[in-house]
Amino acid sequence: MPNIEIDEKSGFCFGVVKAITKAEEELAKGEVLYCIGDIVHNGQEVDRLTKMGLITIDHEQFAQLRDAKVMFRAHGEPPSTYETAKKNNITLIDASCPVVLKLQSRVKNAYDTIEDPDTQIVIFGHIGHAEVNGLVGQTEEKAIVIESEEDLYKVDLNKPVRLFSQTTKSLGGYQNLIATVGNKINKNVKFEHTDTICRQVANRMPNITIFAQQNDIVIFVGGKKSSNGLVLFEHSKSVNPNTFFVSEASEVFDLNIDFSKKIGICGATSTPRWLMEEVAKKLEEMATVQEAK
Repeated sequence: MPNIEIDEKSGFCFGVVKAITKAEEELAKGEVLYCIGDIVHNGQEVDRLTKMGLITIDHEQFAQLRDAKVMFRAHGEPPSTYETAKKNNITLIDASCPVVLKLQSRVKNAYDTIEDPDTQIVIFGHIGHAEVNGLVGQTEEKAIVIESEEDLYKVDLNKPVRLFSQTTKSLGGYQNLIATVGNKINKNVKFEHTDTICRQVANRMPNITIFAQQNDIVIFVGGKKSSNGLVLFEHSKSVNPNTFFVSEASEVFDLNIDFSKKIGICGATSTPRWLMEEVAKKLEEMATVQEAK
């Protein structure tokens, strides 16, 4: 049998666990339940819940609903979505992550208490990501979103800056950005930054470092839409070049795996444990076929 290990510290973060649990509880009642956007950035888990009855909709479809029950996923929603829910008599199952809600509150407070009208609220995050949309909504859509230091041209560094980060961005990347802004900004204007990285997510980075070092081959399991998954995969690959990304178990058949090596399976905060176990099972099947030849 091949030497295969599943990382015990990979898999759903507590925010995603909360959302999935709430969805399962509501679906068990046999009522119709809608969710704005994929409940988690993992296609396999979305498919599982869809078979249980969860209906995924977008914001346009949400605006047309009346007298329905709708779930807000862990990423959070902007104030406008809550206003629409109230107007349309929507029953909310709010599974917004507490860490995200705290960040939304901080961004809103920063915006509401601006003393210098030239102050810019800047969000370090992925443009269009659900969490980032929720954060920008706290500022009446006035926040500036930057994805990397290359986007700093959007920010006037001769004016005050209040900097925040999407909770799942790289802690190292955010610290580098803070240092860069600190070096480039006009020393006569105010620069404030708040550490808003989720530690449960940030702690995955050092864990992935150790896990990638301990294994000859790493199979990273994640959804193609997962921001956190992309960051962790790239980090694992930088530590161990023999890191491969798969979204579903069948994709391992396309990999050229040396089963004499130690193989590690890990995943994103949006990767279900059962999917990593399926990947392990497929690898075992591949090893059995190779041994029989």
